[in-house]
Formats: sequence, structure tokens, C-alpha cells
Amino acid sequence: MQVVLVAVVVAGCALFTYLSDRHQAEEAARRQATAAARAVADAPSVREAIRGEDPSRTLQPYASDVQRHTGVAFVTIMDPRGIRWTHPDPDRIGERFLGHTAEALRGQTFTEIYTGTLGPSVRVVTPVLDGGDDRRGENGRIVGLVSAGITIDEISEKARGQLVALLGVAAGALVLGAVGTYVINARLRRSTHGMNAAELSRMHDYHEATLHAVREGLLMLDGRRRVALINDGARELLGAGEGVVGRYVTDLGLPAPLTAALLDAEPRVDEVHLTADRVLVVNTSPVSGGDREGTVVSLRDHTELQALAGELNSERGFTRALRSQAHEAANRLHTVVSLIELGRADEAVEFATAELELAQALTDQVVAAVNEPVLAALLLGKAAQANEHGVELVVSADTSIDDGMLPAGLPPRDLVTILGNLIDNAVDAAQGSPAARVTVTARTAGGASGGLLLRVTDTGPGVDPSQRESVFQHGWSTKAPSGRGLGLSLVHQTVTRHGGTLTLTEPAVGGATFTATLPLAAVGNRPAGRDGWAQPQADGTVTSGLHPGARTDGKADR
Repeated sequence: MQVVLVAVVVAGCALFTYLSDRHQAEEAARRQATAAARAVADAPSVREAIRGEDPSRTLQPYASDVQRHTGVAFVTIMDPRGIRWTHPDPDRIGERFLGHTAEALRGQTFTEIYTGTLGPSVRVVTPVLDGGDDRRGENGRIVGLVSAGITIDEISEKARGQLVALLGVAAGALVLGAVGTYVINARLRRSTHGMNAAELSRMHDYHEATLHAVREGLLMLDGRRRVALINDGARELLGAGEGVVGRYVTDLGLPAPLTAALLDAEPRVDEVHLTADRVLVVNTSPVSGGDREGTVVSLRDHTELQALAGELNSERGFTRALRSQAHEAANRLHTVVSLIELGRADEAVEFATAELELAQALTDQVVAAVNEPVLAALLLGKAAQANEHGVELVVSADTSIDDGMLPAGLPPRDLVTILGNLIDNAVDAAQGSPAARVTVTARTAGGASGGLLLRVTDTGPGVDPSQRESVFQHGWSTKAPSGRGLGLSLVHQTVTRHGGTLTLTEPAVGGATFTATLPLAAVGNRPAGRDGWAQPQADGTVTSGLHPGARTDGKADR
């Protein structure tokens, strides 16, 4: 189509130029013939020859010379009646001139295209005046007429010569246009991977449909790390609104580790990053081959999966604790049976009653202090799990949670995430320490409109002061290389999402104390700020919470 278009344009230009050149050639022929005719009519020798007895004898050679030197096809001199005195063909002398002479007899010079003895020609007829130069005949009478002309064949021959040159130029333009079209088309094909306009349009439609259909987040960054494309899933996962396309990644308000991953030129594979309320698995892949390099980022939401994994770990802990308790119960039962077989029934009853009272005492203590069923079940299960690890779990005397006190805005899953991870963290820290103990406090502060306080204290080695600022960051762990650093980070994320605070202090007896405070009146309502903070206080406390304009840098467990 491009070659045809170029050919049509070139052909049109060539035709226009040919017609224009032919018209110019005709005008040039008229001017040439007019100049020749007037020069002959004004010549004194012509007027003098006309007065003679045999004008043809003098005028015929003269007309031939003029014809030869001026390049006209013919010069005919005649009397006012139109009888020729000269002609290119001497046999035509004495015949009547073929053409119009009326205007010339009125003293006017005129041109016309007429078919005479030499064929079609552009001819000029002008009068010859006897005396004076006035062409109107006022100062002289018309004694003869002069006609000079150029045949149409000669004009066409000149136009054909110009046409050959024109066709050469047109052919060159056509070849150049075709080569240019081929080069541009080949480059375009390479850039579009051989797809034409219809295929590109169809691919664009598929591309748009796919982007909106995929639930995973898809983010494309250009070489300057600006958002070139973002689908609906990525908008939801990143909390990005409209108008993010064209903005730099650093202007999206994302957590610092996630921003660093998006800015990194190296690929990232299945990296876990935390935002204010989500656990994201991030994959990045650099793109090259164009004018600028870019990055394709895929995002998967693992928030629910991570929460379920936490619950599954808790259930596995409960299972191990029950298995251990079943083993211990079997040993105790064998002991009671053996004492009875030995005839020592009183000792058997005393042994069985003492074990039962210990178990019942812990259950009664937890149930009496905590009427919230999920929290009570969590504490009983964690107590058995801690006992299996050689750690005593103690519920403080001021623990008091009434049933129905927790609002609907605090899901049981979030409560398990906060307190369960804090207890697991404390049990791991307290293992191997003298008098290994974990103390749990759960109570409301300031009444129903106040806050929910969850405090866990361990007798472990505590937290290194140099690491207090990073204790809530994702990836920080003292269990490296096996630790993944998600426990405290998930606690921090959950507390932050509900508008609460998470603090780290060091008790006087050593170890560490983590305190989570959740406002009951606002639990479940996300605060205005999306980002969290963690910073040391003057008394050595490390506090995490919400701060406008700051970023959630991730969380970790010990």
C-alpha cells in the first residue's frame, strides 16, 4: 500500500509537470512565432520587396533564411488577399493562405492553432504596413500579411524530450520511495516482532483483558523506574490509587525494603515483603532489548496463607503437647497401677490426686481470669507446649478478660497472631535459662472504652541494645539461619493495622518484655496512616506504632 501510494504521488506529479511543460512549450512557441512574424513585417526590405514587380523572387530566400535562423516551421508572406509570396514548399507559392486573416486585416496581430499544409501548428498572423510603425494602420496602409508558426509535432517533440528527463526523475523518486518504504517497514516489523496493525490491535485487546483478569498483581517499570503499567490486582495489593502511571516508585509510599526490591536491577525470586496490612511475595525480572531497560514485577498476596500457616503451627504445637501429655499420662497411669499392685493404695490415690490438682489448678486459673474462649484455649495450649520445652508459663494475677469484652473488630485470628507469636518468641528465648519462665498478662485498661493490654515477659538473655531498632523488622532473627524473621513482624503488622502500639522493654530481672496495646474503641478501624514505625525511647523502650509519613520496614521474630 505504501509503494502504491508513492507510485500514485509520483505519477500525479509527473503528469502535472508534463502538462505544465507542454503548456509552457506552447506559450514559448507563440512568443517565438510572434517575434519572428513581427520582425519580418517590420523589416524595410520586406516593404520594399512588396512594392516591386515580383515580390516572391526577393522574399522567398529571405523567408527561408528567417525560418532557418529563428527555428520556426514556416514563414509565409502574402498579399492582403491571402495569396502567398513565400512558402517552405515553393510549389505552394501563389496559392491562397490556409487560415484566418480578418483580424490582421484590421491591423491586429493574433495567434491561433490551425491545420495547414504542414499540419496542425501554432501560428501568428500580423499585418505589413506601408510607412510608420503604428500597428493600427493609422499612419500607413496594409500592403501585406506575415504568418509564422511552429507545428504541433515540433512542440510535442520538445515536450517528449522533457518527458524523458521527467520520467527518469520520477523513476528515481519511485525507487527511492520504495527502498525507503521497505527499510522503514522492515524496521517496523522488527520492532513489532513481525505483527501488523490488526495483530497489534488484537494483542492489545488480549493484553488489556488479561491484565484485568489476573488476580495477582502485575507492575511494569520503565528504565527510569517509573510505573509504566499496573493492573487492578497490583493497585489493591499496594494500596495505590488512580494516577500512579508515570510516577516514580519512590513516590508510591511503599515500605523501604519493598521499594529497594523494586529499584534493584537484579532479579528477585519469591521474596516476602510486608506492607501495612499484607504479606506479599515479590518476583522481579529485568527486561531488555528495547531503547530502555525496565522491570516486570509480579505480586502475590500471602496474607491469608501466612495467617493459616501460623494457625497450623499452633495446631501442630498443640498436637505435640497433647502427644507429650498422653505419654506422661500413660507413665502416671502405669505408676498408679503399679502402686496398687504393690498394695500401696493410699500412695496411689495421693499420687493421682496430686497430678490431677496441678492440671486442674492451671485450668481453673486460666478459666477464672480469662472468660474469652479463644484466648483461654490459646493460653492452655501454649502452657502445655511451653511445659514440653521445659519452660513454665505463668498467667499473672492481674490477668482479667471478660467474655464479650473483645469487640467484633478484633478477629480471633488476629488475637492468636499477636499473643501466640509473642508467647512462642518468649518460650524460644527462655529455653535453657535458669528458672525458665514466661509470664503472660492479658487485661483491659481504662474500662470498655480503653485498651486491651497483652504483655509477655521471658527470662531469656534479652535483646542486644544494638539491635533494638531492628527487632520489629522483617528478616531480623536470632535463630539464623533457620529463622525466617516473621513472628514479631506479623505481630507488629497486626497491632499497627488495628491502631495499637507494640513496645519492647527490659525488666529488672533480665529478659525482655513485649507489650501490645490495642484501643478497644477503635479496634478494627484502620488508622489514617498506612506506615508504621519502630524507635527507641529515652528509657530504653523500643516502641512500634503509627506515624504519618513513616514507612513500615517489615517485622521479624527472635
